[in-house]
Amino acid sequence: MEPVRMCVACRTRASRAALLRVVVIDSELVPDEGAVMPGRGAWVHPTNDCIGIALKRRAFVRALRVSGPLDTQTFERWLSSYGNQVNGSK
Repeated sequence: MEPVRMCVACRTRASRAALLRVVVIDSELVPDEGAVMPGRGAWVHPTNDCIGIALKRRAFVRALRVSGPLDTQTFERWLSSYGNQVNGSK
């Protein structure tokens, strides 16, 4: 039986393999592709729709229990490069 997690954006349950784990390191939102980084993590579908909703609604701040604003620039850069890898673009 595979572990199931909930997406913080669309609130649907999915297998752990279908979701991306995100953690906070020094107030910076960081993708945890291997799901092995220490600390509290939030799970989200690795799609522009779900990630956009999560950022807009501040779902990561609530799920990760952070008491201030998060730096999302690194995460957004990773997301754009991840999208290019999936689409086959360079």
